[in-house]
Amino acid sequence: MLSQKMTDYLNQQINLEMYSSNLYLQMGSWCAYKGLDGCANFLIKHADEEMGHMRRLLAYVNETGSLATLGAIEAPETSFNSVGDIFQKTYKHEQLVTSKINELVHLAHAEKDYATLQFLQWYIAEQHQEEFLFKGILDKIEIIGTDGQGMFFIDREIGELATKKGMEATTMTSPDNADIAV
Repeated sequence: MLSQKMTDYLNQQINLEMYSSNLYLQMGSWCAYKGLDGCANFLIKHADEEMGHMRRLLAYVNETGSLATLGAIEAPETSFNSVGDIFQKTYKHEQLVTSKINELVHLAHAEKDYATLQFLQWYIAEQHQEEFLFKGILDKIEIIGTDGQGMFFIDREIGELATKKGMEATTMTSPDNADIAV
């Protein structure tokens, strides 16, 4: 059974993952409103992925004989300045999630809770992948730009990321058809 402190931290993470899902859904809605269907689809699929992260945590807490508790989720912001703004915020948000996972890992290590430490290894790898993905998108936005046709190419390429299996895309194509790693 988990310690009460570990249960509390895992429940906070459950709620953070639900907030992440809501945040990405809202960002996807903003993109759809702006006619950026590729970005909207990507963010909505990413919201689903975040709910999967939440369910995985919830199942683990339940499996340990502890009580998973869901708290109130703060409403995400609804207005954004640009696609660049959205992906800058997603990158910063994923950095926050990484810091919270690191806190969980530290607590599991300090409590010698090796089962939870093992369980959290998947999240460590996942967060590395998330930060890499969003940093790559930001880099491409900076390289390609969002003026004129640039926004068309960004939207198209991000939309293609959403259609790749498991959102594990590793390349985007620039306007001149050169593959760029993300």
